[in-house]
Amino acid sequence: MSAVVWIAAGSLTAWLWLLLGQGFFWRTDVRLPPRVEPADWPSVGIVVPARDEAGVLPDSLPSLLAQDYLGRAEIFLVDDGSSDGTGALALELAGRHGGLPLTVDSPGEPPPGWTGKLWAVRHGIGLARARDPEFLLLTDADIAHAPDSLRELVAAARTGGFDLVSQMARLRVESVWERLVVPAFVYFFAQLYPFRRIGTKGARTAAAAGGCVLLRTDAAERARIPDAIRHAVIDDVALARAVKGDGGHIWLGLAERVDSVRPYPRLHDLWRMVSRSAYAQLRHSPLLLVGTVLGLVLVYLVPPGALFVGLAAGSVPTLAAGGIAWLVMTGTYLPMLRYYRQPLWLAPLLPVTAFLYLLMTVDSAVQHYRGRGAAWKGRTYARPDTAFEER
Repeated sequence: MSAVVWIAAGSLTAWLWLLLGQGFFWRTDVRLPPRVEPADWPSVGIVVPARDEAGVLPDSLPSLLAQDYLGRAEIFLVDDGSSDGTGALALELAGRHGGLPLTVDSPGEPPPGWTGKLWAVRHGIGLARARDPEFLLLTDADIAHAPDSLRELVAAARTGGFDLVSQMARLRVESVWERLVVPAFVYFFAQLYPFRRIGTKGARTAAAAGGCVLLRTDAAERARIPDAIRHAVIDDVALARAVKGDGGHIWLGLAERVDSVRPYPRLHDLWRMVSRSAYAQLRHSPLLLVGTVLGLVLVYLVPPGALFVGLAAGSVPTLAAGGIAWLVMTGTYLPMLRYYRQPLWLAPLLPVTAFLYLLMTVDSAVQHYRGRGAAWKGRTYARPDTAFEER
């Protein structure tokens, strides 16, 4: 057998393993677990870090203010050095819409060793703890919640005994580039962190989606959140690892009542969103970067390449291996496209999207070695990301 056939067979083998052996990552039926309303509704502190978010707050903050929650809940929006009037706009929206109490405060610039967002989260958690809440809801400023979102999250945490319940917000999918890139972003995330494994006690897989994290206050204290992860650029995964590593029971699934209102109309916007932290995900390791690039090529680019090479060369084994691998790939992507209500003909284009992600990952490494590092809202972090500090 030629090298091309062996490579095509390797790609097919990888896809058969991903189909059956990677926690059924491609299924989209992991939603909020079974839940019943508690007899008494616990108090919740809602922490919203916000830096230059005036463009999205009118579409997101009113949904938090309007939460139909039967217990005590209060919003703490931390204006993290905004230059666009984010804090003043938040107060204006609260005065106009009413609803849950809102406190707006600012922590000042983060000290050395802290990412800006986590410093803002720390300040918000400090404000919330003064009210002694049982739960903390950490949610980003671009996230809109259905009126019963908080109620459903708390009921799920109480019923299942979870220390952390997180939902992957449904990202906006309107522009051409959003349709091509966004569903794949969630698909790739689920492939790295299969949701079923995250919720399984004893499994090592841990992740959360930073836009919507309900966290027990005592679990946050035990895991020293956010201090233990103060360096983290990918803060949601680091948070989940810290909580689970401390013995906490965590859960992550796809959202039904939580949506991101942040637009990514151009490829440039999506490119920045991915590349700003992609190399941090690889722990700034050149070996992991090379392995990731080779893995993306083998898994996503070899199948269509093998199919066309097999057709051109008249090699049935190459054609068959490439074609079946591409078919399996396409089939596993269909559920995510359905979840995002996108046309199914986009599924065979997944290799194109994967190639874009390969380029974004390489660009993330290039930016790192040029000294630009990861960035969040105008701040750059050149030091390597650590998932969480050793305790």
